[in-house]
Amino acid sequence: MPAARRITSRNARFQQWQALLGNRNKRTRAGEFLVTGVRPISLAVEQGWPVRTLLFDGQRQLSKWAKELLRTVRTEQVAMASDLMMELGEKSEAPPEVIAVVEMPADDLGRIPVREDFLGVLFDRPTSPGNIGSIIRSADALGAHGLIVAGHAADVYDPKSVRSSTGSLFSLPAVRVPSPAEVMEWVEARRAGGTPIVLVGTDEDGECDVFDFDFTQPTLLLVGNETAGLSNTWRGLCDHTVSIPMTGSASSLNAANAATAVLYETVRQRIGQRKKASNSPSSRG
Repeated sequence: MPAARRITSRNARFQQWQALLGNRNKRTRAGEFLVTGVRPISLAVEQGWPVRTLLFDGQRQLSKWAKELLRTVRTEQVAMASDLMMELGEKSEAPPEVIAVVEMPADDLGRIPVREDFLGVLFDRPTSPGNIGSIIRSADALGAHGLIVAGHAADVYDPKSVRSSTGSLFSLPAVRVPSPAEVMEWVEARRAGGTPIVLVGTDEDGECDVFDFDFTQPTLLLVGNETAGLSNTWRGLCDHTVSIPMTGSASSLNAANAATAVLYETVRQRIGQRKKASNSPSSRG
């Protein structure tokens, strides 16, 4: 393990990292955020995200995983006192053994791959970073190609979002955009290039049930703000709207749960289409 710097007090460097936890503007200016947990840090490294610094607990025996990480990731390493690791890890019981300071990628819609089977999610003005992370996790698990977070919204790189994504943030492109204009320019360019993306909004008064819509076509799924739903602008830009049938006493679903339900229906339809195609006489020769 290469020689590491040591920090045992709340010096200026520590305070810079601490500010990344609760100050979005400082995260954005620094272009970096903190990551904890074996799976998230491992995925960040595997997916090639630049790790600017690895902080580790200099007062404990490190695990095999931590030692291997420090041995193989060529970056600055800082040994810290356990209580400082506890603060940066936002834990009340035991400090994390490693925290990664990871570089943010550019908010470039070109990071989201668009193919003939495109499936993307747009989250309109989310207020909960936990919901952002949950949607990233579901979108990753159910085969989506990217997430767009639109408008004045909670931050993709908020610690709550990063934690609730359980590492999927590093596998699924998540791009922040200020307004619908940037998204529509990107969509129209893809349409002109031969991928007929349809914009499908979730709405309790949708034109049809989610089960009756054809999600086998290239789709950008629009999910509204947790309280107000989709803005009037996004409603007007939707090609179609769908609703999720509900039979209980609940009047609506949590935004992340609603997105997950529609994503599941989408993947169900697409798997069914592939099975049908593989079982057709022409595919069997």
